[in-house]
Order: sequence, then C-alpha cells, then structure tokens
Amino acid sequence: MKILVTGGAGFIGSNFIHYWLGLYHNDSIVNLDKLTYAGNLDNLKELEGNSRYQFVEGDICDFALVDGLVQGIDLIVHFAAESHVDRSIKDSADFIRTNVEGTRVLLEAARRNGHIRFHHVSTDEVFGALNPTDAKFNEKTPYDPRSPYSASKASSDHLVRAYFHTYGLPITISNCSNNYGPRQFPEKLIPLFVTNLIEGKKVPVYGDGQNIRDWIYVDDHNRGVDFIIHKGKIGETYCLGGNNELTNMKITQDILKIMGKGEESIEYVTDRLGHDFRYAIDFTKAKTELGWEPQVDFTTGLKMTVVWYKNHPEWWEKLKK
Repeated sequence: MKILVTGGAGFIGSNFIHYWLGLYHNDSIVNLDKLTYAGNLDNLKELEGNSRYQFVEGDICDFALVDGLVQGIDLIVHFAAESHVDRSIKDSADFIRTNVEGTRVLLEAARRNGHIRFHHVSTDEVFGALNPTDAKFNEKTPYDPRSPYSASKASSDHLVRAYFHTYGLPITISNCSNNYGPRQFPEKLIPLFVTNLIEGKKVPVYGDGQNIRDWIYVDDHNRGVDFIIHKGKIGETYCLGGNNELTNMKITQDILKIMGKGEESIEYVTDRLGHDFRYAIDFTKAKTELGWEPQVDFTTGLKMTVVWYKNHPEWWEKLKK
C-alpha cells in the first residue's frame, strides 16, 4: 500500500511510521506535517534517504495540497491534531481549525479521489470524565467533551462518521487512552517529569495528584491501529486502552523511584481548570473482534521511556529551550 500519514513528525505519528515501515516492507509512506512546535523531523532522522518514505511539509487545512497528495494513495491514517489541553484552554482557535477543519479537508479529498480508506485517530477525552466507581469508557459511551481540545476531537469524530453515513466513505475510528513512550514532546506529564529531574528541577503536580488516567505504551497503540486497519469493520469505532489506571501521584512516585529521587522533588501547582478526574478504556471490542490487547506492562514501558530520555538529551534539550 501507499499510505498518507498526517502528523507523522509528532509523537504517536512518528512512532507509527517507524512501526509500519519496519513491519510492512512493501508499503510506502508519505508523511504530511505542518511542523508546528510539536512536529520534529529529528523523530524520523533514521528514515532520511529511505525510498519508501517521503516527507511533505504542509497544512492539512490546505485543500489544494491535500487533494494533490492523496492521488494514488490507498490509505490515509490521520494523526495530525492540536492535542495539549492546557493550550486549548488558553486559546482554542488553532484546535478548532486543525482538528475540525483539517479533518474535513482530508475527508473531502478522500471522498473526491475514489473513496480512499480513512482511519481517524482520536482520544478517550471525547467521552468526558468518570467518577471512581463508573464503568470504563467503551464504544457506546455517550460523548461529553469538557475542554476545547476534547470538544474539537469530538467534532472531528462526528465528521468522520458523517462521511461514512452520507457518502459511504470507508472509515474506521480509534479512541485511545493516554500514550507514553519515546519521542513525546516534553510538555506532557511523563517526558516533562523525566527531563525536569535530569535537569535537577522539580516536577509540577496538579492539585493533589489524585486524577486518574489509563496509560498505554505508544507501540501498543500503533499495533492497535494496525489491527483496525487490517481487521476492523468499516464504519466502526474501536477503543484502545492500556489497562493501567494510575493516579498522577503514582506516576510521579514511579518516576522518582526509577530516577533515585525523593518526594522533595515534587512541586504542587494550582490545578488545571475543569480538570477531568478519571479516564479509563474498556477495550473488550478490540480484543474480541481483532485479537488485540496491550503487550507492554506499565513498569517495563516506563523504564524503557526513562532510559530513552536519558540517552537522548540532544533530542529534548533544544525543545525545552
């Protein structure tokens, strides 16, 4: 196949490109990325000169560019998104433009050029927040986004489904829990905390640190996307989770322990506005229908992630500056 990956210079997208080209030796990838602050070509240095890989710098909202790129493409895998909740709270404009209008442009180009197979990567945050005793999110959970970021992703999910129902575009959607692993921009919790500690700084914990997230190693997520592309039913949504519900404080303590630091390295900061308490994914559908489940346990994945950041200061130091 010839695949268009959007946002392939970002965290999950770049790991997906490495995963796919390493596994499917007859496939080629065109990577379309705007190279905003979170897009980093260093993520793909090893692929420079690879005949099966092409990078195109551009905006997914540019219809002429996208329409030209999708000609001859067999599959679109759509990662590109503004994704940082704090940034969306400060200014939602880029989130609406990229996540909603950018998705519409891609869908329209796919429709006009032979109904190209389209996989849309989304988030569990579209489902809102859970209380401690609530059942986990699944594919039938009603949408209840609570931040400008999650509202923009919910809007894009609805657009993708609308193109399936209205035009018969062959789509699938995945809603995934919090990813972690190599090449994650150091504004996110795990890389921020790890790199702060390497630099001798404290780690900023929101509120009392009791908010809960379900964590999945990035390669497990991308395996799930692979399974959906090859085995998923057209028009369907699949939830992908890591089966790792952990408080922010537990994550913090685990990182401190791995790095030989104590709780004096914690700095408590004012909680995020409208901070959702808990997210958790029930991935029974993906396990039952696709045979997918996460393979990397959190302890192992976190240690691998810490080692990666320790071994790649040249990657993250310039980003933090």
